[in-house]
Amino acid sequence: MTITDLEAGTILVGGAGEGHATPETLLLRQANRHGLIAGATGTGKTVTVQTLAEAFSLAGVPVILADVKGDLAGLSQPGSATAPTHEGLAARAAQIGAPLDYRAFPTTFWDIFGERGHPVRTTPAEMGPLLLSRLLGLNDTQEGVLNIAFRVADEEGLALLDLKDVQAMLLWVGQNARELSLRYGNVTTASVGAIQRRLLVLETEGGDRLFGEPALALSDLIRTDASGLGMVNVIAAERLMAAPCLYATFLLWLMSELFEQLPEVGDPDRPVAAFFFDEAHLLFDDAPPALVEKIEQVARLIRSKGVSVWFCTQNPADLPDRVLGQLGNRVQHALRAFTAKDQRALREAAQNYRANPDFDLVEAITQVGTGEAVTSFLERKGIPGMAQRTLVRPPLSRLGTITEAERAAIMAASPMGLKYGRTVDGESAHELLAMRAAAAAEEAARAKAADALLRFPEGTTVASRRYDPKLTIPAGGTARRGDSLEEMFGKTLTRAVVRSVATRTGNAIVRGMFGTLFRGR
Repeated sequence: MTITDLEAGTILVGGAGEGHATPETLLLRQANRHGLIAGATGTGKTVTVQTLAEAFSLAGVPVILADVKGDLAGLSQPGSATAPTHEGLAARAAQIGAPLDYRAFPTTFWDIFGERGHPVRTTPAEMGPLLLSRLLGLNDTQEGVLNIAFRVADEEGLALLDLKDVQAMLLWVGQNARELSLRYGNVTTASVGAIQRRLLVLETEGGDRLFGEPALALSDLIRTDASGLGMVNVIAAERLMAAPCLYATFLLWLMSELFEQLPEVGDPDRPVAAFFFDEAHLLFDDAPPALVEKIEQVARLIRSKGVSVWFCTQNPADLPDRVLGQLGNRVQHALRAFTAKDQRALREAAQNYRANPDFDLVEAITQVGTGEAVTSFLERKGIPGMAQRTLVRPPLSRLGTITEAERAAIMAASPMGLKYGRTVDGESAHELLAMRAAAAAEEAARAKAADALLRFPEGTTVASRRYDPKLTIPAGGTARRGDSLEEMFGKTLTRAVVRSVATRTGNAIVRGMFGTLFRGR
């Protein structure tokens, strides 16, 4: 029995479980109806993800997955007959009737922090104010101010490429709050300050590394190797999980980008890409209604782009019903029912399956062992398949982590290192606002100098004070005997402007100049 049968359009998931002697397969054509992998800790969810990722890769489908424990990096290395687990895996493979032909899979490692994989970057403009507000934990009022900042930046051609661009834009919004409030609604400096503090917290967590250029191109994720195997993109998430909101928002952004950028393909014979979202409950924890609605929309519509999305979580109850209803393919590992609440969740989980008269679903979900699951996959007409007790096929790649040397060797051989290894700091909002502020200050200096010339004609000297006995030298100014008033005022004002513009808060000269800052766009 082969793991993939492209003529039949199937991939082998497992089989030969108790009460079920035939293979359990997933139809590639139905895979973009999405899937659920659920079960308590230690019941085999990660191995199931690894097995499915291998099968998709063999079918030529690129895979994107988050590695929250470091175990899925083993996809890059072949399994071994000398491994301590080999005997048990070989026995299971023989029972299922699947060959245990150990092999490695083409793998690319990615990491937001650029430590255990190639850097993954996006820009604030691509992420958008809704997801960035979620990432920062903003309330409705603060989110409104952030939307105004994005709107003005877009209208005035100010690119938001990294966090310092957002900070510079917010600083300008705060300085011009009165003018902006007349155009877009109330803007308070308190809200601007709160957003700036949240940005500082995000920087402290290392989240600023997510933003910058070169931004990740989706074409570098959705690709195959020279032999036609789908690339397995492993996103290192061990450190990322220390900031759950950053983890969830990043993967949601990635899924949204797939939805927005990929063309419509209808119902392809096999998915364009398979996306595994581990710890999926983090998507919905404390998420505002607008964000939950966006997730539901993406889950419902992304299948027309050919993307197969798999949510991995401990309990199906972690997901909203409208999202759960989109998941037609299901792998349910064991659930534990120690409390009354757990027992209710267990019964609800069993109700999501098409009943099998050969066994009791509630009992089966509590009794399946490690590596065994209750499965249900869509049939050819999209009808839910009858629930089956299934032994999940053992993976062909290594179970567990890899060494740092092995990871480094794979990263060194990848062309992605040359493309994303160095950051590019282009001309964006931060630089443009600074130049416009400097230009406004210079213009103000020239205007004051011209005004001084009108009041004190050229040739008037400090020694000739009789022309204007009220004249005083500005504080901090210096004048040599014989200096013209034009030179004196020019020197003094220039020093004052330079000191003013050089400080973050000393922008009294340019504050409120809504039109002047955007002059020469």
